[in-house]
Amino acid sequence: MADEKATWMLSPGPHLRIGMTTRQIMWWVTASLTPATLWAAFVFGWKVFVLTASGIFGALLGEWMVTKLRKQENRLGDGSAVLTGLLLVGTISPGVPFWLPAAGSFMAIVFAKMLFGGLGYNIFNPALIGRAFLTATFPVAMTTTWQAPFTALTHATPLNTLKLGGELFSNYWNLFLGLRAGSMGEVSVLLILLGGLVLVFKKIIRLYIPVSVIAGCFAVSLFSGEPVFHLLTGGLWFGAFYMATDYVTAPMMPKAQMIFGFCIGILTGIIRLWGGYPEGICYAILIMNAVTPALNHWFRPKRPVTEGAPS
Repeated sequence: MADEKATWMLSPGPHLRIGMTTRQIMWWVTASLTPATLWAAFVFGWKVFVLTASGIFGALLGEWMVTKLRKQENRLGDGSAVLTGLLLVGTISPGVPFWLPAAGSFMAIVFAKMLFGGLGYNIFNPALIGRAFLTATFPVAMTTTWQAPFTALTHATPLNTLKLGGELFSNYWNLFLGLRAGSMGEVSVLLILLGGLVLVFKKIIRLYIPVSVIAGCFAVSLFSGEPVFHLLTGGLWFGAFYMATDYVTAPMMPKAQMIFGFCIGILTGIIRLWGGYPEGICYAILIMNAVTPALNHWFRPKRPVTEGAPS
């Protein structure tokens, strides 16, 4: 026994065990987004498919180029790059130029994922970094190309209309179904919720973060007098189920996850009501991504201690 050598495996957290491989998880998440993508194509037209392909292509190209330059193993088949491109497309307007999603997802993969070492090493959600990059570099295309349902006419989103002092969009049923102007993957609360519940059923995500995000936003939106409106507009549900729950950039322990999600919801509401942007979920998640290491440190798992053993 004395001659045996221990083998140590070092890798970045989170160190979670689940009955699915990374590849299976990525493709399940991608599949759960399919209904929302098809609905966006139904509401906004065939251009959605082209923009989706553009976003996925940019992500795949970025990862392929970096792995080629580093002479690393090609892992495009694990689905993570495809999912990043799809998530990015879900956060932007259907009226943007065809090349814009490719540029955003390329930057997301190169600078928010591969620059940090690849899957599992990134600090911030890559898709949201890509969206923030597009908003900063192409603000006109990102903020003025919203499209009315079933037409090619430019139309402000409900949150944009309210921010500019316009009339409140009071048809909550249309907001819930997704019959409104908005980003491609987040307009239908119903389909995002169904996709999220599939992930919960498959035990890919837990409800601690999504429920906390919704609760935090609801608490702050009470000050607006229209909390239901704020729950059904923007990318709140898309961010809560698909962005905030990212394994790498979210805390590991339930208590930390609840604080993480609740703070995201609060920040989203604050940005919406008192900030300069009509929507705040993107920046709220990125801000809390930076707090994740601290939350993981403050809420560490308790190690079992055998009775009589030294502490």
